[in-house]
Amino acid sequence: MFLQSWLRRSFTRSLSTAARASIVLRPYQESCLTACLAALEAGSTRIGVSLPTGAGKTTVFVSLLSRLSSQTSGSRALIIVNSIELARQAASQAKNLFPHWIVEIEQGAKHQASGHADVTVATYQTLLQPKRLSKFQPEGMKAVIVDEAHHAAAPSYRRILAHFDNEIKSKNTIPLSTVSHSIPIIGFSATFSRHDGLSLGSVFQQIVYHRDFIDMIQEKWLCNIRFTSVHANVDLTNVTVNSRTGDFNASSLADVINTKTVNELIVQTWMDRASERKSTLVFCVNLSHVAELTKTFKSFDVDARFLHSGTPSTERQEVIKAFKAQEFPVLINCAILTEGADIPNIDCVVIARPTKSRNVFTQMVGRGMRQSPSTGKTDCRIIDFVDSTTRVAGVITTPSLFGLDPAEVFDDETVDSLKERVSKSPLPMSADSEARLDSNESIPAPKSVTYTDFEDPLALVDHCSGAPHISRLSNHAWVGCGEDVYVLECLGRGTIRIEKVIDKTEDKEYFQASFAEAVLDLAGANAKKTSPFRRSRQILKAHTLRDALRGCDTYAGQRVLKGHMLLGLMRNAKWRKMPASEAQKELVMKRWAKRDIDPASIPERLEKLTKGEAANIITRLKHGAQVGIHRNKMCV
Repeated sequence: MFLQSWLRRSFTRSLSTAARASIVLRPYQESCLTACLAALEAGSTRIGVSLPTGAGKTTVFVSLLSRLSSQTSGSRALIIVNSIELARQAASQAKNLFPHWIVEIEQGAKHQASGHADVTVATYQTLLQPKRLSKFQPEGMKAVIVDEAHHAAAPSYRRILAHFDNEIKSKNTIPLSTVSHSIPIIGFSATFSRHDGLSLGSVFQQIVYHRDFIDMIQEKWLCNIRFTSVHANVDLTNVTVNSRTGDFNASSLADVINTKTVNELIVQTWMDRASERKSTLVFCVNLSHVAELTKTFKSFDVDARFLHSGTPSTERQEVIKAFKAQEFPVLINCAILTEGADIPNIDCVVIARPTKSRNVFTQMVGRGMRQSPSTGKTDCRIIDFVDSTTRVAGVITTPSLFGLDPAEVFDDETVDSLKERVSKSPLPMSADSEARLDSNESIPAPKSVTYTDFEDPLALVDHCSGAPHISRLSNHAWVGCGEDVYVLECLGRGTIRIEKVIDKTEDKEYFQASFAEAVLDLAGANAKKTSPFRRSRQILKAHTLRDALRGCDTYAGQRVLKGHMLLGLMRNAKWRKMPASEAQKELVMKRWAKRDIDPASIPERLEKLTKGEAANIITRLKHGAQVGIHRNKMCV
């Protein structure tokens, strides 16, 4: 028995090596595999990989499985996905890359795996059934792959993963197995974070590899994008938010979005900006919105078809096949194609559902980022509706994804002129958007629309002062204070501070956040000659700055400022564009006077100083940064 097992593993290794030689991976894919193998060799057993949509995650993790055969005592692998479409894709890719492998699918009543295949692809919904999970005993496993791993911290996933690693905490109704060896659990996702920024550490020990989609566009691995921001008066202020997901409740959102006026605006926008596109994917709010928007497209003589969770599997496959063959121009869906859909010919994405989830938004945009030169695709047009960002905190849009101010209107700008504009100054918020920011008036149905076309978003990424990268990670007015210290002043309620911690004993780095609550106003504290703040308390620890910011933004909205008050923390808040107060100017002037700065230039700079700029300068001074003037710009 032992000899047969050893011969089988040796034969499999030799075939895997031969197959590997015929697979030409992209350089970043090889780098990813190297990082994974190095982390596993160093003793990590639960690791994450962040690759954007279109980067070939399936190819990477299938190739990784072929290279694990000599590192573990098990010989079988399990790939956990969240839909039958993803299961079919992963199984097909595994068979294509390694034809000698036995590959099976475990899903529903139709697909019953033996539990003894080289690779089994299973949906997590099916594995929640104890009898189905028990087929996959840990002693025979060499690895567990989790696709779309940003879901892995959910209780349902942890129940399954605890079966393979008893250190993963779970209120488990599925009997735990006795794990005799460490089984690598490797998560792959395009959006390796959750809405609260707090939970993924309960599953994964570290993210060992990350590639940003912006870098991959610049390196031509993903197609270029052009995007159109549609300014329409859509009021989201009364739309309820799901406390579990942090995103809008679909039924509440549909009451605002699924109207005749808005649906016609969506179609008219598409006809004006994207009617020449061959393959447009539209994301809707819910099933009724799918039906109504499909009718609206057809009323304009556009051949639009739809998919949703209730579409039978066979019909779903036929519709997607026809869409890939470019037999019709518009495919409308609700959630079903948000994750994992491999349709490279998509050259336009219409986001007809506002979202507060960066993950969801990135997934939707990602559907159009794959290269497809064989279909004549050169780029992808993204169309979304952004007016509501000036009213409701945290709504994600294409401009905010790139760190842009969505209220700025560009008319017939070239790439060179936009680059020149950005190099000279940060993008200002327009006057009419400032007026809308604090308005509580009821909003009529939109009667007109303003388009903002961004032809080269890569030229507009880093435009904020202090810490340029922060604008891509958070809409709040975080201030970089040097040495990986980031501070968010919470309008007199306290201060949230993030700083990098280097643990030399364990050779680890992470970001730690704390909150110092204000218990006295500044005048009262000065009178009593005491600090206005309570002793700071730790909020969270995170592997990445992105997750730390996400968690702190969630904390600020749940524990510090609520409702419309949270708007005051936004980088484009109205108050930040007002002239600086005399007290602010006085403090800034005193500090500048002590530095080697031309005194004659100070009055003019102070005259142009805004409250937001002054607040940033003062915050940085309080937290250790240096302030100066350079090249006629304020530098902090």
